[in-house]
Amino acid sequence: MLLLDSAADLAIPIVIGAREASAIAMAQAGLATPRPMTHDLLRDVLGAVGVTLVRVEIVALEGGIYFAELVLSNGVHLDSRASDAIALAVRTGSPVLCSAEIVALAGVEIVDVDQQAEVERFRDFLDHVTPEDFLGPPGGGNQGGGRTG
Repeated sequence: MLLLDSAADLAIPIVIGAREASAIAMAQAGLATPRPMTHDLLRDVLGAVGVTLVRVEIVALEGGIYFAELVLSNGVHLDSRASDAIALAVRTGSPVLCSAEIVALAGVEIVDVDQQAEVERFRDFLDHVTPEDFLGPPGGGNQGGGRTG
């Protein structure tokens, strides 16, 4: 899974299990199950006791494992696996935030494929350009490419 920070053009890659990925994908797609899944149940329990999920915070990265906290409307912070926290956030429409330290440690730059292709074309041009490419046509009156007038 990738957490995206569009403001910084960074992504945080988080490796999760197939079941967790499925739970997140189903929620993103708006698919309902005949019976509540664990994350649906937790969302419903929070609602039943009058508490909402304010946000999820990715707070630590240790040994390749991300740690998260659920921040609840009653001020309680609960330790959580990142994948479970994100699955709940998707179901509640809550934001997922990542500390600056985690972004600095694990963030990878998102490269726009079109931009990358344009850079490659420009590099190819620079590799093959000669001074003669900048001269005007023979007898064109403005040889050397300088300004006139």
